[in-house]
Amino acid sequence: MTSARAVQRTYFALMLGNTLAASFIWGVNTIFLLDAGLSNLEAFAANALFSAGMVLFEVPTGIVADGVGRRASYLLGTLTLTLSTLLYVYLWEIEAAFWAWAIASVLLGLGFTFFSGAVEAWLVDALAATGYTGSLETVFGRGQIVGGIAMLGGSVAGGFLAAQVSLGFPFVVRSIVLAIMFVVAWRLMHDIGFTKPEKVERPLTEVRRIWSASIEHGWRVPAVKWLMVQALVAGGVGIYGFYALQPYLLDLYGDPQAYQVAGLSAAIAAGAQIMGGIAAPQIRRLFHRRTSALLFVAVASALTLILMGLIEHFWVVIGLTVSWGLLFAATTPIRQAYLNGLIPSRQRATILSFDSMMTSGGGVWAQPVLGRAADVWSYPTSYVMSGGIALLGLPFIALSRRQNAPADFVTGAPDAGPVSASEGQAPPEPAARHGRSGHEPER
Repeated sequence: MTSARAVQRTYFALMLGNTLAASFIWGVNTIFLLDAGLSNLEAFAANALFSAGMVLFEVPTGIVADGVGRRASYLLGTLTLTLSTLLYVYLWEIEAAFWAWAIASVLLGLGFTFFSGAVEAWLVDALAATGYTGSLETVFGRGQIVGGIAMLGGSVAGGFLAAQVSLGFPFVVRSIVLAIMFVVAWRLMHDIGFTKPEKVERPLTEVRRIWSASIEHGWRVPAVKWLMVQALVAGGVGIYGFYALQPYLLDLYGDPQAYQVAGLSAAIAAGAQIMGGIAAPQIRRLFHRRTSALLFVAVASALTLILMGLIEHFWVVIGLTVSWGLLFAATTPIRQAYLNGLIPSRQRATILSFDSMMTSGGGVWAQPVLGRAADVWSYPTSYVMSGGIALLGLPFIALSRRQNAPADFVTGAPDAGPVSASEGQAPPEPAARHGRSGHEPER
């Protein structure tokens, strides 16, 4: 019988491979697009279309994960990403027109949607099935540390390969790693704790049923809904802020060919992710409620972005980037635990995909707007605007907090799903908060 420890090892292996493959291009992606002849507006429009692809396909692929299986969804994701990444390299080689980049970007978005929701849902269900009784923040935090290590190595290696070989070579290496991860998932990732729905004669009817149930247990639950709306407002800011760092740092450094410096932005984010994963359990203890941590970090992150635009000095921006990355990374496991504590297992992957879709939706509108601001005014101006947009999401976290959802109150044990359908109920008594809350462990 598979143990909870074995489930965690497999999860960490998937996190390592996924992040390593993705991070090879994170430090050079924007420069890669600009090198292919795209303007700032077109480059960030291509990124926005990637986000649009995720918006279009998040819920359908989440339904695949909930209806067919988490493993099947992951395997489809590796295949789609491998092929679409190689297509990116081809378009760069021929300096293709923007419409071709638009199609390829949407396909990349499709590939990532097979991952989002599926891996976390697989983890939560498998931990529940194997009797895990520890803290979910701890597992998510360790996964974030593993991902941070992979991101650090991949981003540094990607910048080095771009400088030594070509801007397209990191994309080729990414495709190779994805092919390897297909084999790893085929051997190690099995749907433990997941009950496949009974076969139905009308697949579209089943899709509608899963979709309706996901809306009922997700969007119509106020605590979940407001958290997702906040992601729609602020999600694109994080995406833009990360990718715009590459050309912004090159501008501040004064050498447009210093690709290793561009890769430094991803390496900084990776180091912050490692430290944030370590710090997450400690940060959780500082706050009685998870939404308190989310509100504090949202304010601090927005102010950091504004300062990154106001203070145009290379090393100062580097330091602020470290702070920004630490703030985001330290609360990601807390948000994951909170959200998973609000949703049931049967619709978990679909609802998590819906949440990811809202974040991607933020990227659809924010990236072209901020990219155009960088073209018309400057990168610093676009960062000040980013911080202002991020502040607009604060009321929605507060609205989620007002629901007094049991998952919002920190306990000594993991949360595994909603206690009841009502989000307006009072929080558990203090004695219950220090023991098990009745939830099964989350992903």
